[in-house]
Amino acid sequence: MSKFKERLGKLSPKKRLYALETLPGHLAESVQGERLHQLLTDFDFIEAKLDAIGVQGLIEDYDLARVSDVLLSEGKTGTLGLIQGAIRKSAHVLDEDKTQLAGQLLGRLLYFEIPQIQKMLKQAKQWKDSPWFQPFNTNLERPGEGCLRTLTSHTGGIISIASTPDGKRVISASLDQTLKIWDLDICSQPKVLIGHTKSITAVAMTQDGKRAISASRDKTLKIWDTNSGSAVRTLIGHTDSVLAVAIALHGKRAISASWDQTLKIWDLESDSQPKTLIGHTQPVIAVAMASDGKRAISVSIDNTLKIWDTDSGTEYKTPIGHTDGVMAVAIAPDGKLAISASTDKTLKVWDIDSGIKLRTLIGHTGYVLAVAIAPDGKRAISASADKTLKVWDIDSGTELKTLTGHTDRVMAVAIALFDKPVVSASSDNTLKIWDIDSDTELRTLICHTDWINGVAIAPDGKRAISVSADKTLKVWDIYSGKELRTQTGHTDKVMAVAIAPDGLTMISVSWDTTIKIWDIDSGKELRTLVSHMSSVNAVAITPDGLTMISASLNNTLKIWETDSGRELKTLTGHTDWINGVAIAPNGKQAVSASSDKTLKIWDIDSSSEPRILIGHTDRVLAVAIAPDGKQVVSASKDKTLKVWHIDIGCELRTLTGHTSGVTSVVIAPNGLIAVSGSSDNTLKVWDLLSGKEVASFSGEYGFECCAIAADGVTVVAGDRSGRVHFLRLEGVKQLTVDS
Repeated sequence: MSKFKERLGKLSPKKRLYALETLPGHLAESVQGERLHQLLTDFDFIEAKLDAIGVQGLIEDYDLARVSDVLLSEGKTGTLGLIQGAIRKSAHVLDEDKTQLAGQLLGRLLYFEIPQIQKMLKQAKQWKDSPWFQPFNTNLERPGEGCLRTLTSHTGGIISIASTPDGKRVISASLDQTLKIWDLDICSQPKVLIGHTKSITAVAMTQDGKRAISASRDKTLKIWDTNSGSAVRTLIGHTDSVLAVAIALHGKRAISASWDQTLKIWDLESDSQPKTLIGHTQPVIAVAMASDGKRAISVSIDNTLKIWDTDSGTEYKTPIGHTDGVMAVAIAPDGKLAISASTDKTLKVWDIDSGIKLRTLIGHTGYVLAVAIAPDGKRAISASADKTLKVWDIDSGTELKTLTGHTDRVMAVAIALFDKPVVSASSDNTLKIWDIDSDTELRTLICHTDWINGVAIAPDGKRAISVSADKTLKVWDIYSGKELRTQTGHTDKVMAVAIAPDGLTMISVSWDTTIKIWDIDSGKELRTLVSHMSSVNAVAITPDGLTMISASLNNTLKIWETDSGRELKTLTGHTDWINGVAIAPNGKQAVSASSDKTLKIWDIDSSSEPRILIGHTDRVLAVAIAPDGKQVVSASKDKTLKVWHIDIGCELRTLTGHTSGVTSVVIAPNGLIAVSGSSDNTLKVWDLLSGKEVASFSGEYGFECCAIAADGVTVVAGDRSGRVHFLRLEGVKQLTVDS
C-alpha cells in the first residue's frame, strides 16, 4: 500500500472526494511539479480517482502537468504522456468496467522500461479487490499506436458522422434510429437526438455547429438544433430512402440524395419546394457540395458521378471511370478536385472543371465506403469494408499510412477544418479518434497475419500453439510471449489444434480438408490424414491419446486411431456445419456443437443414436466438458453460454453478459470456472455454480479462441487481428475456495 492510499484511507468520504478532485490542480497551481509527477505515477491514486471521479477527470489531471508553469523534465513529461495515453485508449473500457484498470495498464505499458512506469505496474499487479486478467506482456496497443480514443454508445452500426470546423464536436448517425452529439474535449456521454422512425443514413452539420441535418430511410430529412437537441423542421419530398445530405458552407442551402434516383436542393431559410435534380439511372448514394454552394457532385450505384450547377439545377458533367457502384465523394477545399470511392475497391481523383480522371488510388482489399479530404487539400482519408482507413497523398496517389482498429466495416470518416483529429465510424458501433499527423512508428507485432482460429496449451504449461486463417501454426513461449517457431504445410485456413496428453504431438485441422499430425519439439509433419470430403473445423483427442475425433463442414464427425491414422467410424446426424467437439474425461462420450443450433452427445464406442441438446437460438460455435464429465458448457452466436447436465441432457442455466456472439469456451481443471471469448472483444470468467460473470478483459478485436492451462490460471487467447494474448487469472483461486 502506498503512502497516498494510507493517507486517503484516514479521510472521511467527503474529504476523500474533495482531495481527489482538487489535489492535482493544487499541485499544478503551486508549481509542485515533482509531487504532481509522483501522484500521477501512483497506481493507488489512479485507481481511487477513477473510482470516485471517473475516467475523464483522471485524463484531465495529466494535462495539468503539461502547462508551462509546471517544470518537469522532458522524460517525466513523456512518462505522464504515456500513462495518459494508455488511460485514454482504454477509456471506453473503463467507463463500463473500472475493475479492468490494472489489466488495461499492464497490457498497454509493460513494453516501456521506464522506472516510474514499471513501479506503477508493480503496484497494479498487487491489485486484489476482485478476480482479473493479468497480461504477461504487452498485448494491447501501446500509447501512440492506432487510434487516440474509442467512443461507444450506439446500439446499431454507425453509418455517418459530421464534425464541427474546430474539431470539438462530432455528430454520429446510426442504424439504431438515433443521432448522438459528442464533445471530443471531454468525451462525456453524448446528447441523443430522437425523431426518425427508421434507420438514419447520413448527417451533415453547418459550419457554426448550431444546426445539423439528418437523412433517413423514413424518406425524410430533419433539421436539428444541436444545442437543444430538438428537431426544428422536417423536409419531405423524396419518395424513397434518403441516403445522403450535404450543406453549403454558408448554411443556407442543402442537397439530398435518395434511393428514388433523384437529388433535391433545399432552401433552409424558407419553406419553398425543393428543386429536383434528375439524371442518375440508379439510386444516388452520396453527394458533396463545393464550399461556394454553386456546384455539387453526386455518385450512384450506376457507376457514375454527376457534377451539377446548383443554381440552375442542370447537369454539368458526368465523369465515368469506376467499374462498380460509387459510394462516396469529397470535394477539395479549393473546389478544383474531387475524390470518389467505389465498391470496385478503388478511389479516383477527378478534375472538377474538365471531369477528367487524374489518377486512381489502389490499396484497399474491400469496398471503399467513404472518403474525406484534409483541410490542406494534400491528403485524403478513405474508409473501407476491409475494416481499415488509409491516408493518401493526393498529388502522387501514394498510400501514406493504414489505420487499423475497427472490427467491422468502416462506414464514414470526418476531418475538422481547423484541427487535427480524424473521426471514423464503423458498423462495430464505435467511433474512433485518430491523429493522422503523428509520426509514431507503429510496432510490428510478431503475430499471425489473419484471424486466429484455435489455441492449445502444452501439458507442461510452458508452450502454446496457435493456428490461423493465414494457413500456419505458431509455437509460443507463454511467459515471454516469444514466437518459437512457425509451421507451414496446410494450403487453406487452419481451424483448430489439439495437443496429445503426452505433449509430444499436436494435431491440426484445416479447410484444405486434411488433418495433420506434428512432432511438437521438431515441428516435423508426421502424418497427413485425408478422408473428409469437406473443410475440417475442429478436433479433439481422448485422454489416453489413442483416439481423436474431427468435425467437418459436411455435417459429419470422424473417429480416428491416432497412431496409425486409420479411420474408425463416421458419425452423422447434424444438419449443418459442426463447429466444435469435446471428449469426456472417460473417453467414452463426445459432444459436438453445430450451426444447426444444437449439440449432440455421442457414445464413441457404440452406434447408438446421439442425444440432442436444444436451447440455443443461433449457431453453436464451441463446447467444453467439465473435468467430472457431468457438465457441458456451450457457446453460441446467440450471445449466450449454456450449462448442461450431460447424463440427463437438460439445461441447467444460461450465462448472459456478452454483447455479441460467443466464439469459444474452456473450463478450468477445478471444474468451477469457465472462460469464454466473444466477438464483442472480451474474455469473461464465469462462476459455473452461480452462473455469474466474475471477471472480464477487453481487447481491441474479437476473441476467436481461448485455452486454459493445467494450473487453472494461465489463459491463452487468439483474436481476429492475429494477435495471441497471454494472461494470468488473478484472484480466482480465492473465488473457488469461497465457492
